Amino acid sequence: MSDLDYTVDEHVATITLNRPDRRNAFTLPMINDCADRLDSAREDERVRAVVITGAGGSFCSGVDLGEFDHQHRSPLEEKHYLTRNVHRVALALERLDKPVIAAVDGPAVGAGMDLALYCDVRFASPSARFSEAYVKVGLVPGNGGCWLLPRLVGRSTALRLLWTGDFVDAATAADIGLVEYVVDDEPVLDHAISLARRVAAQPPIAVQTIKRAVRQGASQDLPAALDLISSHFAVITSMRDSREAFDAYAEKRTAVYEGR
Repeated sequence: MSDLDYTVDEHVATITLNRPDRRNAFTLPMINDCADRLDSAREDERVRAVVITGAGGSFCSGVDLGEFDHQHRSPLEEKHYLTRNVHRVALALERLDKPVIAAVDGPAVGAGMDLALYCDVRFASPSARFSEAYVKVGLVPGNGGCWLLPRLVGRSTALRLLWTGDFVDAATAADIGLVEYVVDDEPVLDHAISLARRVAAQPPIAVQTIKRAVRQGASQDLPAALDLISSHFAVITSMRDSREAFDAYAEKRTAVYEGR
């Protein structure tokens, strides 16, 4: 097995960080492999949802500091190193308009926490712990944490967590909106895959367009968002899978309202 595993089953791609002896800390090859796999999932019509998890009871402890020695690079070299390498995963996730679900078990630290934040939905086990620990090693969050975290938990809470690097346990993460679900009845990965399969069973173009509309709406006022969604809506209604889904419900008119 490699340091990063990628499988596709029932329209769900699963990316597993697989360095359990290092709490799945990122190496540069892992980062590049992860970005490549995310781009593959984007282009692969078989894939309708993506799950990201870690092996061995950890999600990701960040970057392996032994392999990222920034002391010997100039400021410009360091900037290029981040933008050309480390940021590849963040940008691949930004391009991916399919649902991405995190299954977080154990620590998600630094770049590992950022990876979880980039996902659309986060499941956590009771052992999950989150920390933007950059400040503890004299660094600023280098992979999007300052942009991501305030959008989930609010500015004040985000600043407190970014300034202190404090760990947040699973229950607290749920309370502040950092994760959507804390699950303890079965492995957290099972819950994430179950949701991924439910979403993958929906008309895929509609699912992808919903994700794009939510992201676009975050930087638009309401009139602009409504104008854009009217275009999306018009295109979606012309798609075959949309018409088939609509006709299937029309055969039993009350199914949508009864939750079936």
